Amino acid sequence: MADHKTADTPAAERVYETPPTERPITEAEAARAAKLSANEHIKIASGYLRGTLAEGLLKNATGAISDDDGQLVKFHGMYLQDDRDLRPERTKKKLDKAYSFMIRLRIAGGVVTPKQWLILDEIARTYANGTLRATTRQTFQYHGVIKSNLKRTMAAIDSALLDTIAACGDVNRNVMAATNPAQKGAHEAAYKLAKDISDTLLPKTGAWREIWLDGERVVGGEDAGEVEPVYGKTYLPRKFKTIVAVPPSNEVDVYAHDLGFIAILDKKNRVTGWNVTVGGGMGMTHGETDTFPRTADVMLFCEPEYALKVAEAVMTVQRDWGNRNVRKNARLKYTIERYGLKAFRAEVEKRVGRAFPDPKPFKFENNGDRYGWVEGEDGRHHLTLYVASGRIKDIEGGPQILSGLRRIAEVHQGDFRLTGNQNVIIANVPADRKAEIDALVQEYGLTAGAGALRRNSLACVALPTCGLALAESERYLPSLIDELEESLASHGLAEDEITIRMTGCPNGCARPFIAEIGLVGRGPERYNLYLGAAFDGSRLSKLYADDVAASDIRGKLDPLFAAYARDRKAGERFGDFVIRAGYVAKTGNGPDFHERTGAQKAVA
Repeated sequence: MADHKTADTPAAERVYETPPTERPITEAEAARAAKLSANEHIKIASGYLRGTLAEGLLKNATGAISDDDGQLVKFHGMYLQDDRDLRPERTKKKLDKAYSFMIRLRIAGGVVTPKQWLILDEIARTYANGTLRATTRQTFQYHGVIKSNLKRTMAAIDSALLDTIAACGDVNRNVMAATNPAQKGAHEAAYKLAKDISDTLLPKTGAWREIWLDGERVVGGEDAGEVEPVYGKTYLPRKFKTIVAVPPSNEVDVYAHDLGFIAILDKKNRVTGWNVTVGGGMGMTHGETDTFPRTADVMLFCEPEYALKVAEAVMTVQRDWGNRNVRKNARLKYTIERYGLKAFRAEVEKRVGRAFPDPKPFKFENNGDRYGWVEGEDGRHHLTLYVASGRIKDIEGGPQILSGLRRIAEVHQGDFRLTGNQNVIIANVPADRKAEIDALVQEYGLTAGAGALRRNSLACVALPTCGLALAESERYLPSLIDELEESLASHGLAEDEITIRMTGCPNGCARPFIAEIGLVGRGPERYNLYLGAAFDGSRLSKLYADDVAASDIRGKLDPLFAAYARDRKAGERFGDFVIRAGYVAKTGNGPDFHERTGAQKAVA
């Protein structure tokens, strides 16, 4: 573990401060003196996230924007990307890259109305690449929006009473919440907390409405009295992700995020308070052992009336204590490693103004979705549909997902809910309308079969649009699962639930390090293979095989499947088995992720 500092560590090690000089120095000078990372300079000079975005949108000679604006636009919910499939040909012809933007929405708890769904569907077909993508962050994102269509797209999103503010960037991002509508009261409490946290920790700058919707400009930023009361000029050191979970399901992967609230329920499924988790996160860098994924610590219990205050306190401690010099070590997980959970908790309690009890007992059983129809406590019905990698589109010769859900939205009287596993719930269907929904589901093939492994899979977008991708993910995982399903079936394991997740790079957007089988891109058609995570998402995996060719993945896993079928104990999960059988070491938290890696013994 890292050397833990105490809560009274000098402030200069937590946030930059102005060195004494003969004259007052500028914020930029103070940042340079403190050796802050380049992104901190960009934020300071941005005028509360404005930069030169408005001017850059008017430059028609390129589909791109400036590098600095490329960082700022993330706070507005966008990433500048290009189609990497087209790079070689365009480079050969001396053409600019095929630039476009990915736009991510802020939808706390993943709940949208049928009217909103129809507007979002129309945006996808008009301005994007004809698809809606449900993300692992329980929201939608669009791909392929060109610069000249950005303002039209944002205006359309605004017409749905939605926005993209803080969906990306160094801020509290889209807040996820438990989706199980069968627990009506608990779900309502989780959704309300997620929405309240999202609204409370939302940046207050007027830049989004000003730039994208031609709102009234606040001239001079802070000189005109504009402030960010929680964030300040430099916002957070890095991204910050918040989750609200309701046991027994951990479908939102609470341990993988910076801040989490776990509902503590009474015998009538009413929320009596929340266990608060801190310090989870997935991203790391290949070959750099000072970066690592980490599962969150369960820190304290708070009553419902204190939840918002605790959320703000946790975030502001990270704001002040987080590493602003080295971005790769700036997430809350590294702050917890440096200061220790005890010191961090003491500072949170100090800022809230009271001490809190220790966490209450709870238990998770899985981190997957419940497919098919479920009846809620109030007699309403809810249908969870599997959507491969969250890609809502019409598949030639297969499910017509985009058209089918559009048709359902035209008649549906309830709401839609996105899950953290990239699936869609048609929620709150009255009993007398269930047959109508069922008929449409059948007509458009929305319940096309998916085996147990596929139902428990996640993939990030990766190539061709993500600039960080080292290997394929969304486009490759389906065919890999085809191979692995054959292997599992040959060992009598076709219906066994095993989690598998793939990402094109180690940033871990699909949370591969808490999957029982995790595959992380190393290069074209090459992956690191991780094994041994817990089925409920509470334990990290361990590197089993480094730099595996895509063609060799099945060969690495097949002997393990055979051993699992032969030697497992009753009810034993695959991730637990490979540890007990000695094939891979068990991972502790944080830095231990990089210890005792590799196959620990040959498979018999």
